[in-house]
This record gives sequence, C-alpha cells and structure tokens, in this order.
Amino acid sequence: MATKSDPNYKIIAENRRARFDYFIESDLEVGIVLTGSEVKSLRTGQSNIAESYASVEEGELWLINAYIAAYKQAGVFGHEERRKRKLLVSRKELARLWQAVGREGMTLVPLVMYFNDRGMVKLKIGVAKGKKNHDKRETDAKRDWNRQKQRLLKQG
Repeated sequence: MATKSDPNYKIIAENRRARFDYFIESDLEVGIVLTGSEVKSLRTGQSNIAESYASVEEGELWLINAYIAAYKQAGVFGHEERRKRKLLVSRKELARLWQAVGREGMTLVPLVMYFNDRGMVKLKIGVAKGKKNHDKRETDAKRDWNRQKQRLLKQG
C-alpha cells in the first residue's frame, strides 16, 4: 500500500467499526471491478462499506452490500448503488480465503477502500473472527485506559 504522503493516495471509505467488532487475523489488498460511473462517484467520496462483507461464491470473490452513490451526470448509463462487485485476487489467495471462511469460520470484512499511488481503486479486506460482548467491553476499557494514561503523561 502507498504511503499517506503520496499525492495520489486517497482514502475513499473506511470501516472503523470493523476493528471494534472483529479480531482481524490478517489483511489483503484486492482490486475491484467497477463501472465508469462508480469510479466517478468514488472520486467525489460518496461511498460506504460499513455494512458490507466479502464472500467466496462460485469460485470468485465478491463484495456484497457496499454502497456507492449514483453519479447524477451518468444519466441513463448509471449503476445500481448496492450491486455485487467482483474482487480481483489470485487463485492461491482465493483458495486461502475460501479455506479460512469454510473450515475456520472466519469472516471477510472490508476495512478500507482507497485510490492507490497509480489512481486505481483498491480494497483492503481483513480475515476476521467475530468478537463477543465481553471482548468488546475489554477493547473499550483498554482504549479508555490508554487515553487516560496519555492525559496523565501530558500533565506530569
């Protein structure tokens, strides 16, 4: 992934809730098949991947329920806002993801959608395991303690 100082690198959509709801085991950068009106809409920053997930179906990887707003200037040639979008990944990685989902009970969660250094839309997906409520409370307590610790260090 490109560094944040790169002028072409731009985050389009981020799933901040994913790290709270899931233990992220590993992540993977994948390409995404889009239409022209979808790319134009993404350039304006109108998208949401918070409720979406990735799934291995019929030997291919798909992004399901991701929202990309309609591009008004496209008129009749626009796109469906919540359609299934194909994700591009190597056969080896696809087999690894399929195994993680099927055998190990993992979930494929989109973490961030961005334009890379070449201006291409990329999606970072995480192989994740769901957290229970007590795990979420523990994460919350750790975050609060770290904030409090930082305040104490600033004051002292």
